[in-house]
Amino acid sequence: MSNVDLARLQFAMTSIYHFLFVPLTIGLAFLTAILQTRWHRSGDPNLRKLTRFFGNLLLINIAIGVVTGLVQEFQFGMNWSEYSRFVGDVFGAPLAMEGLAAFFLESTFLGLWLFGWDRLPKKLHLACIWLVSIGSALSALFIIAANSWMQNPVGYQINDQNGRAQLDDVVAIFTNPVFINAYLHVLFASAVTGAVMMLGVAGYQIRKGNKQFLTAAKTSLVVLFPSIILAMGVGSELGVIEATYQPMKIAAAEAQWETCQPCSFSLFQIGGGNDDQDPKQIIEVPYLLSILATNSPDGQVVGLNELQAQYEQEYGPGYYVPNVFVQYWSMRLMAYTASAVALLGALGLFLWWRKKLEGARWFWGLAIIGIFTPYVMNTAGWMLTENGRQPWIVQGLMKTESAASPSVTALEIWISIIVFALVYIILGVIWASLMFRAARKPLPEDEPTAPDDKSRDDVPALTY
Repeated sequence: MSNVDLARLQFAMTSIYHFLFVPLTIGLAFLTAILQTRWHRSGDPNLRKLTRFFGNLLLINIAIGVVTGLVQEFQFGMNWSEYSRFVGDVFGAPLAMEGLAAFFLESTFLGLWLFGWDRLPKKLHLACIWLVSIGSALSALFIIAANSWMQNPVGYQINDQNGRAQLDDVVAIFTNPVFINAYLHVLFASAVTGAVMMLGVAGYQIRKGNKQFLTAAKTSLVVLFPSIILAMGVGSELGVIEATYQPMKIAAAEAQWETCQPCSFSLFQIGGGNDDQDPKQIIEVPYLLSILATNSPDGQVVGLNELQAQYEQEYGPGYYVPNVFVQYWSMRLMAYTASAVALLGALGLFLWWRKKLEGARWFWGLAIIGIFTPYVMNTAGWMLTENGRQPWIVQGLMKTESAASPSVTALEIWISIIVFALVYIILGVIWASLMFRAARKPLPEDEPTAPDDKSRDDVPALTY
């Protein structure tokens, strides 16, 4: 493996691992805020207990997620110094905003929320968890804005003296069509991840006889089903936008080597990779690919061979087709898993409507297994996005092979890969053990509050 291959392997490992925690943080913060809002309005002590229960899971996830995210900041300077030099003046702006604004907001109010129980006024304490939720969503906003610039660079100019990209229109960064849809897609996928986690944990507790968790299960179902439908809808629209700005990515996701109009969507096929341009399609859905790629049943999808010829003419000799096997199956793994999650949410709502939800032990078993599905869906979506841009690290501006650090040796990258992998294994074991332990605990019978009822709204802030 070349240094570039090793650097890509390391970045894939660290990015995917970190992204396991991000959607759950965003989604669980939102759902915890909903539970606390319901408690604030109703005064139901069971809602207070549920808020603290799922708040503990949120805290564990944030703590591990922050540690895994620190590596990302070092990646660009360590393995991708040429990339950092070329786009630092553009890419650094949203990253600085994320650190100085969003993460500061999230971490500050998370601390106030954690230590503010029965100390802060109820309204102020409720505001803290909502600000944590907003802060986590803002962190994703700035990161997705930076990544979307790599997919569709806008709002920049090339400095003729040093050859570097420079930001000249920050508004364009945040109105990038790729960014708008990608960010909404991440938000809805995060809501799905948090809702599935809450539903699965609640299902485990309900199977053990702890019926107090039925409220949390119903709350998660109310969020889960519309969120997965919206995520699939926005994701479909994102595919149409990417067909405009990154047609190679979409053609590779369908293993479409020749231009077609109209185009069928293959649910399953054998072959069709980079070394085999004659796939055997097992199941086809007529017109569906045209609809997904163009919003028209008669839309044209340009094939990989024609795009390769166009790119050679525009950018010079080279191979511009990404790994088709990864693209094709990432797309389907994401779509099929999302469909399974939608089915789970629909089943839950149907059982609730028929007043059979509480006693449906088989459904709670499915909910427990379903905890893993958003992680598969999110990882496949991330692979689809990043692999489909290859061989570009910035679409049309800089190739990945030109972005790697020339002074870093293969041995040094291997050492860092092994070290990071060991650290991630340890962190994963810690996260799993803490989450499992916290998720298995029943709600307390009686949760004591301050003897002089310091949870009232008229208590001054931070009065002990």
